[in-house]
Amino acid sequence: MSDTGTTASAVDARDRLRRGLGFRDLVVYGLLFIAPMAPVGVFGTLDATSHGAVALVYVVATAAMAFTAFSYAQMVRVVPRAGSVFAHARAGLGGRAGFIAGWMAMLDYVLIPAVAYLFAGIAMNALVPEVSRWVWTALAVVVTTLLNLWGVRAAARVGFFVLVLEIVVLLVFVVAASVVLARDGAARGLLSPLSGDGTQGAFALSAVIGAVSVAVLSYLGFDAIASFAEEATGGSAKVARALLFCLALAGVLFVAQTYLVALLEPTTSAELARAPDRQGSAFYDAVDVSVGTWLHDLVAASKAIGAAFAALAGQAAAGRLLFAMARARRLPRALARTDAGVPRVALLCAAVITLAAAGWAARRDDGLDKLVSVVDIGALTAFTLLHASVVGYFAVRRNGGPVSSWRHVLMPVTGAAITVAVMAEASGVAQLVGAVWLVIGALVLVGQRGRVGPTGSLEGLG
Repeated sequence: MSDTGTTASAVDARDRLRRGLGFRDLVVYGLLFIAPMAPVGVFGTLDATSHGAVALVYVVATAAMAFTAFSYAQMVRVVPRAGSVFAHARAGLGGRAGFIAGWMAMLDYVLIPAVAYLFAGIAMNALVPEVSRWVWTALAVVVTTLLNLWGVRAAARVGFFVLVLEIVVLLVFVVAASVVLARDGAARGLLSPLSGDGTQGAFALSAVIGAVSVAVLSYLGFDAIASFAEEATGGSAKVARALLFCLALAGVLFVAQTYLVALLEPTTSAELARAPDRQGSAFYDAVDVSVGTWLHDLVAASKAIGAAFAALAGQAAAGRLLFAMARARRLPRALARTDAGVPRVALLCAAVITLAAAGWAARRDDGLDKLVSVVDIGALTAFTLLHASVVGYFAVRRNGGPVSSWRHVLMPVTGAAITVAVMAEASGVAQLVGAVWLVIGALVLVGQRGRVGPTGSLEGLG
């Protein structure tokens, strides 16, 4: 059987997932993963780097990530399979490229939950210092893993209520900020979040582009929606719409909150640039000064709870990736077994890996930063292969009917150029770790030659 032609009838019933996710559920998973208030932690860095044009940064970043969302939408319509970029690269580029795409995506899907769990533990410990951050971290892991083991539909229901809570907190911030601006006026010019505050010279497009390379990382996770293609009701077109809608909604939320907090920010972008130690807390500092500590605490609590449920969505996506690669004989077959349509073995494996990664990061002063940078490289490499898959599937292999020069060539090539440019801006350590992980994946691939044919055909499935 060819690499792209594994049919449902050829797959053991124990290897099948249960359908039950609607459009709302898919959007919930995507938004939970990226978090509605993702810019909070990087606002200060982006403000300093962009010379104050932080809202414009997110406008450009949303447009940049739209190319990736578009490529996902193209591929999920023709390859609606669990495993997301792993399945798409197999269809467009062949079995070996598919394995490498899935292998690199592991750094994203498997390690992002580790970042989120650790962040949730740290944030809750800051709010309730009497309880160790490890207790909070372990509690988050246990609760979210149990929800995922219960089933994708049940986890989506609980996740929906958490997402509503996060959006309510965001709306409270928007209302409070608007009241303060109407009463006291803005600390900066009304157009400065789009044009810069002028304290570092004239508007510089290069400064905005430099900040975009950081801002696009706020969107990592929306692509997890594609991992649930085999569990969505209503066809693959619904998954494609959910991908595009999730990205657009996240972009609106990101632009709105960064625009408002930039107007409240009493510290200029030049001052933030000269004081890197103040950049991480810049969002909270602006809220403290203009609105009050009560909103600071509310946002912090929302971020802590939201991080735990971002891990839930990430763990669910990681489980589907491991499941899909195991079903294709690229990982141990035990990971491909399901229980009542739930890939519980793969989910438990993902939970163990993420907890171990969180433990490693917690023992290092720079552990969290290193973990984040490694995750970014994995995701961006997978995105680049996704774009190549669109060209390979439609323009080279001509599997999708007539070739559209802009949908099947121009859009994905532009998207690949963007992701490669962002990878070039990553830290040297992240690039090194990504290269080492890639080499390990290549060695694993070589060791699989006896079980998987040169074109990626699967033994025992046809």
